[in-house]
Amino acid sequence: MSKAYSSAVDQQYFDILIAGSGGAGLSLALRLADTYKVAVLSKFALTECSTFYAQGGISAVFDDKHDSIASHIEDTLVAGAGLCDPEIVRLTVVHGRENIEWLRHQGVHFTERLSASGEKQLHLNREGGHSHRRIVHTDDATGKAVSLSLIERAKIHPNITLLEYHNVVELITAAKLGESQAAIRGAYVLDSRSGRIESIAARIVVLATGGANKVYLYSTNPHTSSGDGIALAWRAGCRVANMEFMQFHPTCLYHPSAHSFLISEAVRGEGGHLILPNGERFMRRYDQRMELAPRDIVARAIDSEIKKHGIDCVYLDISHQPRDFIKKHFPTIYMQCLELDIDIAQQPIPVVPAAHYTCGGVLTDANARTDIPGLYAVGEVACTGLHGANRMASNSLLECLVFAEQANLDIRRRFADMPAPVRLPDWDESQVSDSDEEVLIAHNWDELRRSMWDYVGIVRTNKRLERAMNRVIMLKAEIAEYYGQFRVTSDLLELRNLVIVAELIIRCAQQRKESRGLHFTQDYPLPDDSKPPVNTVLTPPGQEPD
Repeated sequence: MSKAYSSAVDQQYFDILIAGSGGAGLSLALRLADTYKVAVLSKFALTECSTFYAQGGISAVFDDKHDSIASHIEDTLVAGAGLCDPEIVRLTVVHGRENIEWLRHQGVHFTERLSASGEKQLHLNREGGHSHRRIVHTDDATGKAVSLSLIERAKIHPNITLLEYHNVVELITAAKLGESQAAIRGAYVLDSRSGRIESIAARIVVLATGGANKVYLYSTNPHTSSGDGIALAWRAGCRVANMEFMQFHPTCLYHPSAHSFLISEAVRGEGGHLILPNGERFMRRYDQRMELAPRDIVARAIDSEIKKHGIDCVYLDISHQPRDFIKKHFPTIYMQCLELDIDIAQQPIPVVPAAHYTCGGVLTDANARTDIPGLYAVGEVACTGLHGANRMASNSLLECLVFAEQANLDIRRRFADMPAPVRLPDWDESQVSDSDEEVLIAHNWDELRRSMWDYVGIVRTNKRLERAMNRVIMLKAEIAEYYGQFRVTSDLLELRNLVIVAELIIRCAQQRKESRGLHFTQDYPLPDDSKPPVNTVLTPPGQEPD
């Protein structure tokens, strides 16, 4: 194992500690590792991250004849419903192409096609909210291709230490050590295989832990998406923003054996029709863009039709396309559905909405810096200003890459000024014991997620939010008591983080007295256009400005 420093009691020290092994974390690690000693923590296996399961692709302008940077910017701003930061959008879009080329240099192979002149060029998909084809992809398993390539590169780099099954328990700040300066010092980290909690010191800590979508009962995300980085940063004293904007993917496969398998946005981009059980297309009642409307509109339309007709699901029909076309463009979806006796070349796919993406998160600047010097946040964990009130399809992997590079450049500029690592206190387990009631974790996990699904889902009301908050406060107290009595496990850490994230989502939703983007409330069904829209920013207790 590569270490930057060692100590008499085997405490680990690194220049940079990155929590998260997805596209954001690994791309940043690879950019930094030629100069610094880097550790990458993965809560479970390296591939258990949202990047690995991402199907659609990465948006960037490659077709200079028909597309433009200005068009990509405009599409993103429209989807964000007035809350995107225009400068952040421009920064991200302008650097899209070069970051995809960087991925290609890391060994990622994207789907290509032959041009009219016989030249190989990238095949570009179109997805909801995009006015042109600009989605670079690897068939319908782009995230897997990106993830495996980056993991392969990271494994052979001598300056990168990959620590699987390591989960951050708590961030260690200078303030927690009694120091007067504001700085990050490292983290307490659980090795879930041994059960041991280690103190890992670092000059720089980066949160790349992904989103918080497992706070809902139904999600397209892997079970790792439990809002860990958001909760860690909040407890450490960082502001969070726009947590009310939780994106629900419109088309999750509805099947008891499917385990929330995502049906990519690209299926609609390639002509898929949303239909009722009787075959009627219904999107024309909601938006003139039909199936290519932004995800929040499509998700609410499906939710409305399901409730209106009392049905379990709607259907996504791509069967009018030739079988060879479907197998070529959607091989993963085709085979997964076929294993469940659904032949998508002959029959429609049963689908329902499911929680998919966290648009808000830890508040950062254009360099991925948080409120704590030396602590960065990159990827879905962060609120950069790119997504605003609604993420446009395939802008998320792009954000991971662009802001990993922004963090890389800023860390290099500031590294020498960061405090040198210090000896950290060991984790104190003297007052806890092994749990004899782990069933409480399972029960609280289930109650929390069901309450969020029922009361803080696609359509909200003041009363629903109030009910959800009452339950969350009760659960938070129970979980805190349990946490103080028993030894830490990975499941307990996730539950503790999820209940904090749930509270943040509800608080943000209660503060927004309008419907905008992904936040729709029946009490305020229209946007408040009487004033410019503003972000919902929450400040941790004790951190409010004087």
